[in-house]
Amino acid sequence: MNLYAIKAIYRFEMERTFRTVVQSIAAPVITTSLYFIVFGAAIGSRMKAVDGVSYGAFIVPGLIMLSILTESISNGSFGIYMPKFSGTIYEVLSAPISAFEILVGYVGAAASKSVMLGLIILVTARLFVPFGIAHPLWAFAFLVLTSVTFSLFGFILGVWADGFEKLSIVPMMVITPLTFLGGSFYSINMLPPFWSKVALFNPVVYLVSGFRWSFYGVSDVGVGLSLAATLAFMLGCLAFVWWIFRTGWKLKA
Repeated sequence: MNLYAIKAIYRFEMERTFRTVVQSIAAPVITTSLYFIVFGAAIGSRMKAVDGVSYGAFIVPGLIMLSILTESISNGSFGIYMPKFSGTIYEVLSAPISAFEILVGYVGAAASKSVMLGLIILVTARLFVPFGIAHPLWAFAFLVLTSVTFSLFGFILGVWADGFEKLSIVPMMVITPLTFLGGSFYSINMLPPFWSKVALFNPVVYLVSGFRWSFYGVSDVGVGLSLAATLAFMLGCLAFVWWIFRTGWKLKA
């Protein structure tokens, strides 16, 4: 394995983040903090508990997941799109680097940014809402797994996109609505029976539910099912990325 190549790609992507720290770190943290202030501290204090958890604390995992999904896709897509846009992707593809090493460099950096952002938001949330974490190791595992999975999805999106507008259309038009409708601000058990069953077709439900279970030990679906759904999506993304490199789709054209 060419560790030097992986390190070079990884360091380049991470240094780009720290050059744009306001956009990459500060903006998502400030935006999420506003949610904590409005929904957690202000409105949450006037609402009844959900599954035995205060409303302000209940929405913490969902808000963190909302930021993680959006930023993972953004980081993963932008990292591979810029080499395509500038034409330097051909230098990367012609270098003595395997597809696996390219993927580890780009996706590893994107996932690292998302994990770092998630931890910062977690600490920030504690300033506004009191909460505890029942299973910290599981919480970190879900955080890492989600970051890697959606960084892979972002990588696919960056390969597919042929313009900057396509980089934002999927997160804005698909991921964000699915996250808001995936139990970030409520338990799907609060919905009417028909709609609670419809919600089970939303993949974000399983991510939010598993992450919330690691905090409070309560979930809308079983934690095993949440983990299996996340792993299945990650394997699907890996299979698609393997096909991209095998065929050169959108990379060598």
